[in-house]
Amino acid sequence: MRLPWARLAACPNDPAGLLTAAALPVPQAEAARRLLIVWHSRTGMAEQMAQALHRGAKQAALEMEASSDLVIDILRANEVQVPQLLCADGFLFCAPENLATMSGEMKEFFDRSYYGALGRLTARPYGCAIAAGSDGRGAAAQLQRICQGWRLKPVAEPLVLRNGAQSPEAVARAKTLSEAQRTPCLELGGLVAAHLLLQS
Repeated sequence: MRLPWARLAACPNDPAGLLTAAALPVPQAEAARRLLIVWHSRTGMAEQMAQALHRGAKQAALEMEASSDLVIDILRANEVQVPQLLCADGFLFCAPENLATMSGEMKEFFDRSYYGALGRLTARPYGCAIAAGSDGRGAAAQLQRICQGWRLKPVAEPLVLRNGAQSPEAVARAKTLSEAQRTPCLELGGLVAAHLLLQS
């Protein structure tokens, strides 16, 4: 679900009104917390993980009877700009591991956004999810280091889901997230959402 980004919205993280109208979301509930899910996927697994994170976050808000208190933006990494980061109260990052690091598009998002957001996201909660073949630790560690530089606060250990792909053909093949793999994504999305809502 992608929210419209059309007109200037009151952003509690931008009291001086410095963010541009084109980059700010349409406001929903005035005091709502905002969760931003940033994802990239090559063969479908990370995208399905991001969708499950989104669903888990929505479900947590529903169970806490706080649906109107949480706005969830889910955007592909190449669509995210610094203003969206600054308007978010918490984050979920989801990407595949490629050659023991984050995928290029996800890394480019961090490269493009890092200094614009540096020093402006301190203590905001985050979670991360990695789709991997047989490892995933390299991408998870890389993402953690970047978030540490932003002084974000982790609410859980990185979630790494492995599909076991090893051959070039298996690596390139479209992936389908199993129900067993979907469950920890739902849980992580719910955990970050609940953390945000309990902070408000």
